[in-house]
Amino acid sequence: MQELLAQSTFETLKEGSIVPGTITEIRQNEVVVDIGGKSEGVISANEFPDLGELEVGTQIDIYLERLENRDGNPLLSFDKAEQKKNWENILLKCEEGSIVSGRVKSKVKGGLIVSIGVDAFLPASHIDVQPPKNLDQYIGQTYDFKVLKINLDRKNIVLSRRELIEEQRANKRRELLDKIAPGQIRRGVVKNITDFGAFIDLDGMDGLLHITDMSWGRISHPSEMLKQGEEVDVMIIEVNREKERVSLGLKQTKDNPWDKIDTKFPVGSKIRGRVVNLVPYGAFIELEQGVEGLVHVTEMSWTKRIAKPSDILKVGEEVDAVVLGIQKEEQKISLGLRQLDPNPWDMVRHNYPVGAHVRGKVRNITTYGAFVELEEGIDGMVHVSDMSWTRKVNHPSEIVKKGDEIDAMVLDVDTQQQRISLGMKQLAEDPWQDIDSRFKVGDVVSGTVSKITSFGAFIELKDHIDGLVHISQITEERVEKIKDVLKPEQEVTARVIKIDRDERRIGLSIKAANYSAEELEAEAASYDSMKDGGDLMNLGDILDEATK
Repeated sequence: MQELLAQSTFETLKEGSIVPGTITEIRQNEVVVDIGGKSEGVISANEFPDLGELEVGTQIDIYLERLENRDGNPLLSFDKAEQKKNWENILLKCEEGSIVSGRVKSKVKGGLIVSIGVDAFLPASHIDVQPPKNLDQYIGQTYDFKVLKINLDRKNIVLSRRELIEEQRANKRRELLDKIAPGQIRRGVVKNITDFGAFIDLDGMDGLLHITDMSWGRISHPSEMLKQGEEVDVMIIEVNREKERVSLGLKQTKDNPWDKIDTKFPVGSKIRGRVVNLVPYGAFIELEQGVEGLVHVTEMSWTKRIAKPSDILKVGEEVDAVVLGIQKEEQKISLGLRQLDPNPWDMVRHNYPVGAHVRGKVRNITTYGAFVELEEGIDGMVHVSDMSWTRKVNHPSEIVKKGDEIDAMVLDVDTQQQRISLGMKQLAEDPWQDIDSRFKVGDVVSGTVSKITSFGAFIELKDHIDGLVHISQITEERVEKIKDVLKPEQEVTARVIKIDRDERRIGLSIKAANYSAEELEAEAASYDSMKDGGDLMNLGDILDEATK
């Protein structure tokens, strides 16, 4: 009779239908259920929310997928029975745009499967505002979702958690914009870090914390101050409600160290700090967090010629310095290293009085003069105009060379500008003071060719006085190029034809050197017409005019 009854029940069971079943055994990974068929079926424990809530003998609804599998046992599913029962209920309660609660069941290609009574699909792009890299973290979690789409034919539901979050954030953003104001302190979470700052989530909207508003001190990158996910207190600096933008400040939540800077570091005081940056023009010294002073390269030594700060300082090194000046509004402090030692220039006027005879080495030559080292760090400058009484010096290299030891006289001392003016010619008498006793117009003189130019040649006479032979006064014949006739260091004989005391010039004529007195007199007489109520200026004028 029992076999007949079982056969009768078995014939009434239909695949694809929901049938009642009785729990006969609860195992660790599966549940055994009797549906009145030939044999019992087994359902995976994963299909039940909580095995602890099940009891042997309890009757539950089961979905019959197949009457018999390969082993002759029925293929059952509790989960599919629940979904089939819930589908109609879900359609009554759920519509596109509504909010539902569900538990994430598993990960599939392109997203997650969420149980909301029936299985629904949550695309990866709709999980959060920013698509997550790891989907496993959501499995087993319960969230609220927004229903995006329902396909009745395919019994498919698509969900979005992102849109729900964005709507919630939009509401919070509107509420936040109505409440926040500059000066308020708000707590937020570091959402993202960039090279120029960090975005802070204020629980409703993001605010920008620029790197310049992170610290009163020097930082190279925002990551030195913040970490992603960290909670921080920030001050609202500016609110743009039209563009929905908020500027934030972190350093503003602390006292500005520059407010009392002049009392902490008064001018003239000695301080100790750490070198934090070296630039071509100086070094930045950190006195305390948020306060840096600049030691200009000119304030590093009284005497040493420092080409770049890295020659004497290193980043990270602790040094002593003296406060030279404070610009509170611009947040600048001028520091000096050399002020820690006595200024050797204070003794320069005493050590090198005007008129003193000094000796030094030519350290450098410029177009306008030569710098002479009197002692380490103390230079004097000989201008080209103070190198010779007699020669017109176009460049210092005509008289001195770098490395030469020379004698000079102190002409002037300017301790404020740290300058000493020297003169070489002042050590000797000016031969032009008594030039009349040395040379007269008409004198025949001997000398050496010292320089050749396109218009003539300079002849060095006695006492190192130079005279100029114009190209027209070299020979009776026409001269095209002087170098074809005269050579440097060549000894020549010439006649003085002109003396200009104001310009300190002597005019010479080589061709007139052999003129007899009668020839000179005749030459002069032939130009009597040039007289203007007196004698001709000098022989040079006559010869120059004759050349024309």
